[in-house]
Amino acid sequence: MNREARAGQRLLLGPWAHAPTSEEGKIGDVTFGKDAWQDTPKTMLAWFDYALKGVRNDFASDSPVRIFVMGDNVWRDEKEFPLARTKYTKYFLHSFKGANTINGDGVVNVTNPSSEKADSYTYDPANPVPTLGGRLCCGVAIPPGPANQQPNESRTDVLVFSTPKLENDLEVTGFISVDLYASSSAVDTDFTALLVDVDQSGYARFLTDGIVRARYRDSTTKAEPITPGQIYKYTIDMWATSNVFKAGHQLRLYISSSNFPRFNRNLNTGEANVGGTRMVTANQTIYHDREHPSAITLPVIPR
Repeated sequence: MNREARAGQRLLLGPWAHAPTSEEGKIGDVTFGKDAWQDTPKTMLAWFDYALKGVRNDFASDSPVRIFVMGDNVWRDEKEFPLARTKYTKYFLHSFKGANTINGDGVVNVTNPSSEKADSYTYDPANPVPTLGGRLCCGVAIPPGPANQQPNESRTDVLVFSTPKLENDLEVTGFISVDLYASSSAVDTDFTALLVDVDQSGYARFLTDGIVRARYRDSTTKAEPITPGQIYKYTIDMWATSNVFKAGHQLRLYISSSNFPRFNRNLNTGEANVGGTRMVTANQTIYHDREHPSAITLPVIPR
């Protein structure tokens, strides 16, 4: 890429969904304020004027990145993305009695795990965890955008890991990933992760999610079945977000094996997705101890 093309790149990262945004800035369940509303045709024309005609408009700014920071609900100009001042921080998964459902004792924090009992659940592809909003396109039956994830917190096939209520604001802006140490009784299965911001009322606002298919854990082009009962390290790409978890809120991570219909169900048999007819349940085990430090890596921005 030549210097002019690289210098001419711009990134605009907003809180939008693949659906109309009201002029009050309402996306999904959440109203982010009038500043969140984007006149898309006007913005596109301004970009074309800058990129194709050399017009010195807002896109000519020396700040090539503009992001909407949820939580604070403000726009902010930046010089790069990811941000150079990012402090990538591992928040480790913990539980002692079990993290199943919101009534478990799952915790996520910066303390390294020691000797902890693994968590387990059964994934039944005939009864997958239902998708509640999120990064969907053009949905009618399931509207896209941030939605409350509380209805899924009572499922025993959902592990819930939360911080205590935060004493100070915590900004997370950038790319997020989960390193998960897990085993399965199946020859192939999926593992999912979903991150939410929980307010004082318990409303669990969707932020971002991701999935990994076991047989494609090392490569998306070469399928490698897993050995039942063997522990593997899985990396779940959760893409990027920008959110300030306000003081009094909680950061919460869900680990499971389905998010349907956003992601196609894994039937746990190793068959091809197209034409697969058999379903088997999979007994899943998530490890979080000294030798298997399962964690979510957060791009923390100092404030």
